Amino acid sequence: MKCQKNKFILSGKKTYLNCAYMSPMLKKVEKAGIKGLKMKRAPYKIMPEDFFNEVELLKKAYASLINTPEHERIAMVPSVSYGIANITNNIRLEKKDNVVLVGDQFPSNVYPWMELTKKYGAKLTFIQKPKQNNKTGELWNKEILKNINKNTKVVSMGLVHWADGTIFDIQKIRKKTKDVGSLLVLDGTQSIGVMPFDNQKTQPDALICAGYKWLLGPYGSGLAYYNSVFDNGKPIEESWVNRKNSEDFSNLINYEEEYGELSKRYNMGQQSNFITVSMLKEGIKQINNWGVDNIYAYIKTITSSNFNLLDKSKVWYEEEPYRAAHLFGLKPKKNLKNILKNIRKKNIFISLRGETIRVSPSVYNKKEDVEKLFNCISKNI
Repeated sequence: MKCQKNKFILSGKKTYLNCAYMSPMLKKVEKAGIKGLKMKRAPYKIMPEDFFNEVELLKKAYASLINTPEHERIAMVPSVSYGIANITNNIRLEKKDNVVLVGDQFPSNVYPWMELTKKYGAKLTFIQKPKQNNKTGELWNKEILKNINKNTKVVSMGLVHWADGTIFDIQKIRKKTKDVGSLLVLDGTQSIGVMPFDNQKTQPDALICAGYKWLLGPYGSGLAYYNSVFDNGKPIEESWVNRKNSEDFSNLINYEEEYGELSKRYNMGQQSNFITVSMLKEGIKQINNWGVDNIYAYIKTITSSNFNLLDKSKVWYEEEPYRAAHLFGLKPKKNLKNILKNIRKKNIFISLRGETIRVSPSVYNKKEDVEKLFNCISKNI
């Protein structure tokens, strides 16, 4: 695979290494959005089937991406917090139960669990990142596994840590959750679409993913996979679109008590947004065309060799195999303020998470882009 910058709307002398913040836009995604916008000009051309056809195609594209044969288990959601809320709305806890999260997890995958455990007087357990600078990821994974026990009702986490890209050993964690009978809920926002993932192999109970980062879609869009545990659950929203036979517009006033089958019940209201659905579908189609394995391999080739430019005694970064190629943290031990000043001066775009510089290149970058950042850090520590 070669650099795909020509397919994106990126102009000027900017070095954008911040896809974990928000992806730039593919030209074809923008085109799809404009086409969807123009549909509203002629509402008399919008037929009842138009509310469902694009959504169906989007779900099928996403099912192919994550490798699940049942696209009917995928729901349209506007955000990760919405997708998680559908889960917490269907879980009852006892006081002896605990919910396991990783330390400094993104708030959308924390607040719902805070409210749930508070409601039932159960325990919320955060597994904090070890303070050791060596083998951090390895030790963190061991601590997570050690804290999953017979009282654990749910483990909810990302495939990688959103702030520094530490890779979590999801297969071992999945095995442990099955052994103790707990649910595994995954936030795929910072990994799905860029890092290889097989839903059939991992078998999570739920996988929630925002669409505006690595899925190359618009803000306010997302997708949620729910397995059979939630087949008869109650959604957080009472919408006409998540009811049985909602495709039959002529019978909508014959109010339906039953929800749609499988994950249809969890679809958000106004799921058929003609703009965002078409945009997200085009983003995922492009990812499927490239192939996630190819995407990740390419990003690894433009990042991995650059770590030789840094003095490990002066800059912390996660060691392989626990360091993601597409999202990783660099933590200078001194001169952070001056380093950030020089990064801005060089027109390099990154994110700062705590005292860690979060770097997240994608297929529109070249090795020279990453090298430019690493040199900027190396020369100022």
